[in-house]
Amino acid sequence: MQKLPSPYRPRVLAPISRVAGLDYDVLDELLGYALRRAQVGMFLAFHAATRGMDITPPRFTALVIVGANPGIGQSSLGLVLGIARSGAMMLTDWMEARGLAERRRRPNDGRAWGVHLSVRGEALLARMKRRVTAEDRKRASVLDTRERRELLRLLNKLAR
Repeated sequence: MQKLPSPYRPRVLAPISRVAGLDYDVLDELLGYALRRAQVGMFLAFHAATRGMDITPPRFTALVIVGANPGIGQSSLGLVLGIARSGAMMLTDWMEARGLAERRRRPNDGRAWGVHLSVRGEALLARMKRRVTAEDRKRASVLDTRERRELLRLLNKLAR
């Protein structure tokens, strides 16, 4: 695969703008194109909320899921994230190395390990959830409450 020259490679994630006067042809009818534009906008909001925190969307998701499900196994965590168990293990290693989570033996199965947030992880997660939620709502403020609920319902329907 040929690499594009540097002027054609975006260095930073940027909104996918609509350019006045251009014909977007079939793109205006494709859900995937509209979803990608919206996804980039929401990722920008996420990155604004987590600036300087060394957090990516998968890391945030992992912290949220572990926080809401103390003792979750790495296989289940991988399923939630759509990654292999080895990827979930790497995420757990990342969390442990930063003192955000720890592995503990499961009480009913001495061979299995569950992932738990540490006190530090719980504090960081609480701060991140406030910031990410605020940015998410700010970005989506063009929608009223009913529209937001309906969009979430429809996106969840498409994700099945």
